[in-house]
Amino acid sequence: MTTNGYTRQLISLLERLSASQEDALDEASSRCAQALASGGLVHLFGSGHSVIPTMDAFPRYGSFIGLHPLTDPRLMWHEVLAAGGVRELQWLERAEGYVQKYLDHEPLNQGDVLIVYSNGGRNAAGIEAAMYAAKRGLATVAVTSLANLDRPAEHSSGKHLAEVCELCIDTGVPVPDAVIEVEGWGRPVGGTSTVVACAVSHEIVTRTAAKLAARGIVLPTFVSPTVPGASLDTNEEVFAAHRRRLHQAEARALA
Repeated sequence: MTTNGYTRQLISLLERLSASQEDALDEASSRCAQALASGGLVHLFGSGHSVIPTMDAFPRYGSFIGLHPLTDPRLMWHEVLAAGGVRELQWLERAEGYVQKYLDHEPLNQGDVLIVYSNGGRNAAGIEAAMYAAKRGLATVAVTSLANLDRPAEHSSGKHLAEVCELCIDTGVPVPDAVIEVEGWGRPVGGTSTVVACAVSHEIVTRTAAKLAARGIVLPTFVSPTVPGASLDTNEEVFAAHRRRLHQAEARALA
């Protein structure tokens, strides 16, 4: 992709997502609705920038309990350089064998869903998170760009994230991620994968809510205090309900 404006390029990617991923989004949200209706959790995992769409799924205005971002601080950055910086997390997300140590302490149970975000789909963290979950009876969903399947696998399994998950939502983001060529700059600018992945998160959130409502199930929802009838105390009730669901999941995981 070249110039024509970043927003136009982003709109083009989102239109492609809407046109081509209807079935995948519908199936993913059906799996999520079933897990939540059964008292389970929808776990969301990513590393590096792919943490952002997991955090934007919950808690944020318009999302609901049972969505469980798996946010390992070692796979996120807190500074550009030094401790907690990008270089360290980029090394760790490629290190095989690490993510199991983190997930061993998380309440992943049979019947839950794990959504894994990774634009390139080649890092060990995402691939091994999906493998870990599948062994424990979770449905696994990849949010990735299938354009990267043409690139050599980096994991020792010889597979990409899309190849180890039951379902795949193709973001359609080009391999370089950045989409704008500026004359004289030499390298593309304007990354798109995070914005598109966040749109996928909210497609899943909204479709899941619709499927739950059709079954007569309404979950406590994190809401802006600007909404009529809501207040800051409303969200305290949401946090309490989410905590109870997590405790129930932890009890099942330890049983």
